Amino acid sequence: MNSTHQSRNSDFFAFTVFLAVAARASFRGAATDLGITPSAVSHSIKGLEQRLGVRLVNRTTRSVSLTDAGQGLAARLRPAMAAIDEALAEVDQLRQTPSGTVRINASEGAIRMVLRPVLAQFLQRYPQVHLDIVSDGRLSDIVGEGFDAGIRLAEAVPKDMISVPILGNVRFAAVASPQYIARFGRPEVPQDLHRHACIRFRFESGKIYQWEFEKHGLNETIDVRGPLTLTDQPLMVEAAIDGIGIAFVPDHLVQNALRDGGLIRLLEDWCPSFPGLCLCYPGHRHVSTGLRALIDLIKENDPFVHHR
Repeated sequence: MNSTHQSRNSDFFAFTVFLAVAARASFRGAATDLGITPSAVSHSIKGLEQRLGVRLVNRTTRSVSLTDAGQGLAARLRPAMAAIDEALAEVDQLRQTPSGTVRINASEGAIRMVLRPVLAQFLQRYPQVHLDIVSDGRLSDIVGEGFDAGIRLAEAVPKDMISVPILGNVRFAAVASPQYIARFGRPEVPQDLHRHACIRFRFESGKIYQWEFEKHGLNETIDVRGPLTLTDQPLMVEAAIDGIGIAFVPDHLVQNALRDGGLIRLLEDWCPSFPGLCLCYPGHRHVSTGLRALIDLIKENDPFVHHR
């Protein structure tokens, strides 16, 4: 059993040497990368070829190249060795204090709702972590743009991503000020909005959001019109309080104004709930200790996640 174990260790080292030779097309270059002597590289390759019974490397005084068998072996070994390296890195990460940079991509609203409440606590608890948070309403490609994770509506999470629910369903509210309602009246059904001044929302992509309503299984999508278009939902709330028109925004943004009487709900039985927010990250990528710590703290501070 000990001889078998030693043989496997020898093969693992030989595979590492072989891939270094394949990458550098040079015994000397591989030796430099691995911190061993060129003769040790040559001895390892010879031993591997003898054990496998096939020539893997063509070598002359001027060049080193892989044989067909060597190319086939290298193609099979690369992903296997990468998986081993990742597994070892994962184990190593588990014993380390969270550190390094964690890059997060999210809309400004999501950053305010999800990240802002935990930022001070997180950075105080993990001083070796640097958070790089990019506000972006365009829903950038998380992997392509080099982010570790993003915050998205549940319905917008790419299929190849792992998602962690961090907010329950988000309900929308149509609201207007008492002054506006006194002047222009209340819409009774969504189609009435065509006769009202509405405060529109523009995504960073340039697309104008069309208001979505639902009642008893009947869906209505209204392409509203009005005197003002904004890219910031809190500003939409303020504009509605100022009497400019009707706003359609996430319910949590208007709670204070509704309580204080600055705004009044409209079309309440038509206002739907949408799937909430998720923190998502690539399923094929190792999750750093910094990102894992951030996810755990968000869960710790989110009643929906912590108690569901």
